[in-house]
Amino acid sequence: MRVRSLTSALAWRLIALVAPVIACVSAAHAGEPVALSPPAKTAMPSGPLGDSVRYGQSLVTNTRALAAPSVGNGLNCTNCHLDAGRVAYAAPLAGLWGVFPEYRARRGSVESLAERINDCFERSMNGKPLAADSREMIGLLSYIAWLSEGVPTGAEVQGRGFKEVSAPSPPNPARGESLYVAKCAACHGADGEGLRGADNAYVFPPLWGAQSFNAGAGMARVSVAAGFVQAKMPLGNAGSLSDQEAYDIAAYFTSKPRPEFSRRKSDWPRGGAPADARN
Repeated sequence: MRVRSLTSALAWRLIALVAPVIACVSAAHAGEPVALSPPAKTAMPSGPLGDSVRYGQSLVTNTRALAAPSVGNGLNCTNCHLDAGRVAYAAPLAGLWGVFPEYRARRGSVESLAERINDCFERSMNGKPLAADSREMIGLLSYIAWLSEGVPTGAEVQGRGFKEVSAPSPPNPARGESLYVAKCAACHGADGEGLRGADNAYVFPPLWGAQSFNAGAGMARVSVAAGFVQAKMPLGNAGSLSDQEAYDIAAYFTSKPRPEFSRRKSDWPRGGAPADARN
């Protein structure tokens, strides 16, 4: 009886100790976002793991040069994942490590983080998937894992993805063209061709045409593009556009010619496609 009593007492003490942890994990899995607070760039680990993390960061910022066989346009990952994936509402990479595998309605199945990365390579980069055991894939996964330190497994960070905005009236590409000329063309070009630097690399990315993201990319959807434009553009004056102006601009440049993506016809196989889905 004495042993049973001690065991019971110990069990209750253990329950008292782990209950807060269970509650914390449950809250994270319930979808409560946590602060976006990636580690300092100077805090990368040393040794082989640190080398892989640093290589992953370089891939995000210089994708076109370092992963050339898998990139089919003029973009780098950081064109959408601003500051190498550290910025809220600019598709931050921080925090992604613990939310995958994740069900993706566009795919209609659960996908791994590596599959999600390759989705970007095939759509946003208009390229080819990375091999799962390639130095590039392992580097990107290492970087995302390090960037996600401190984020509870299953929790999303505040500002994941892109900002959700709504237009008071239907988006108007004609108004968008005028706004584009006034607010965007200086960086992205009158014909959306982007702006190249002295080394011929893009300083500002192309928004349409052969060197831009293809029709299967998330950014090809008006609502996604509008959220990014409203929250992060124009450069140096982010947030100055109204939701309606952002939608009008997005309606203009997403309507322009861009590479096709044949598999988009198979997107959202279980239904639930957004109204602006391009399939």
